[in-house]
Amino acid sequence: MALTTTRYKTTTGAGTLAALVLVLVFGSPWYGDWVEDNTDANTAGGWFLRLLAWPAWRFDSDEPVQDLLATNLRAILVVVLTALFLYALPGSQLARARGTLSQFFAGWSAYIFAGAFASVIPALIQSNPTLLKAFQAAGSGATYGLFVGWIIGIAALGGWRGRAT
Repeated sequence: MALTTTRYKTTTGAGTLAALVLVLVFGSPWYGDWVEDNTDANTAGGWFLRLLAWPAWRFDSDEPVQDLLATNLRAILVVVLTALFLYALPGSQLARARGTLSQFFAGWSAYIFAGAFASVIPALIQSNPTLLKAFQAAGSGATYGLFVGWIIGIAALGGWRGRAT
């Protein structure tokens, strides 16, 4: 029995691709520098634009290597865990039809969980780790997922679950 290709996007693939684009574009050093220089953190728009830069990744920095590794690991884990949670969350699988609200909320919640969990491990491997820092990092990751995860939810809408045979 051969697998055939399908024109439908998968929920997991579409959400993961959206997460990858968000991390690559808004987590880039160029966007991070731009947002720091051109936005005001005391306005809603400036706060949101700065929040988009949360899963930052860097290749050169004045930070210790351990902190640089933790920062880059967080960006990678956001994408990987988004894929894992999108695959594992049953909302999209149980939906009767593509494009239902359960797919939107499954995508959104997957990004909230991914942001929170992607923060904990890097917080524990950075220099001077504490449990309090790990909890605070998980809170900031969940905040990121809450305010940005709707994008993943929209990307997951209408995704197809299962195999084409």
